[in-house]
Amino acid sequence: MASTDGAHGSSPRRTLPVLSRGLWTVLAALALLAVVSIVFAPSSMSSGALQGMLPFAAVLAIVAIGQTLVVMQGGFDLSVPGSVSIVVVIVTHQAYGNDAKVLPAALMALGVVLVAGLVNGFLIGRMGLNPIVATLGVNALLYAGVLGISGGTPRQTTDLLASVAGGTLLWVPNSLLVAVVTVAVTTLVVKRTVAGRRFEAVGANGRAAWATGLRVQRHRAGGYVAAQVHYWLGGLLLAGILNKPSAYQGDRYLLPSVAAVVLGGTSLLGGRGNIAATAIAALFLTQLDQLVLALGVNFAVETLVQAAAFAIGVALYSIEWRRLRERFARSPGPVASPS
Repeated sequence: MASTDGAHGSSPRRTLPVLSRGLWTVLAALALLAVVSIVFAPSSMSSGALQGMLPFAAVLAIVAIGQTLVVMQGGFDLSVPGSVSIVVVIVTHQAYGNDAKVLPAALMALGVVLVAGLVNGFLIGRMGLNPIVATLGVNALLYAGVLGISGGTPRQTTDLLASVAGGTLLWVPNSLLVAVVTVAVTTLVVKRTVAGRRFEAVGANGRAAWATGLRVQRHRAGGYVAAQVHYWLGGLLLAGILNKPSAYQGDRYLLPSVAAVVLGGTSLLGGRGNIAATAIAALFLTQLDQLVLALGVNFAVETLVQAAAFAIGVALYSIEWRRLRERFARSPGPVASPS
């Protein structure tokens, strides 16, 4: 007898993938921002402006992806500024004027930030320290290294690094291509591998993951190590994009990296994260800065705009409004005083 699974013996219907709430929200916000930019500051959407903006959006996207991995474990990484800065300083100072030293300097920087990630992971995953306290201390140590190497003096990047990180391929910035590959690889590892699915399970519910035999401490520590690899890559690109980066170049990436994570739909309480949504949120924030600067306002307003974007993201994804409404609905009304 013919099968009745599908009409006329057709194969079962395949369901299309559904975009996450964070992804479609940030896509809509980016489209709205593009329209606002065209109407109120057309110069911010010119070809030259976009060519100048996209490399910095790529760097922020890569750094924010690293922060996403930490936030997925319910953590928070304040060592972003020190990590990015020390990578920039090592690459520009150790390879100053010599293209042959770029690779050894980049590997040296990778080793330094990996040690920082291991220290973060040990203090938080093994010792149980508060992530803010632990990563703030590691950030201070990294900045001690920054000052020790550079003395606070910037140096010009090498020609090789400038051509690779700051160059283009068919009018597309190389840094943007690196960011796209980073998004694809990180998403593949987190969403499609056994280790990645275990990593998400630990972030969603650590106690349940521990009950099933998963090594919770190792996965949480691994998030900080993986984050440092992304900070290293972002710092390496930044050292090539800028002609003479400062010794404190990473200072501008702490608040925007967290804001991109939150706007991308990852809750600060931990759980699953959307890597692509974080990257698009980084593009949104960078274009938002471009718009604010094109309108002629000062740096203080730019910082306030970033803080407002962060607050909106927290309100959208980290506050459980339904429970809050139910709590207020159940609260007793004022008791009438006896006459």
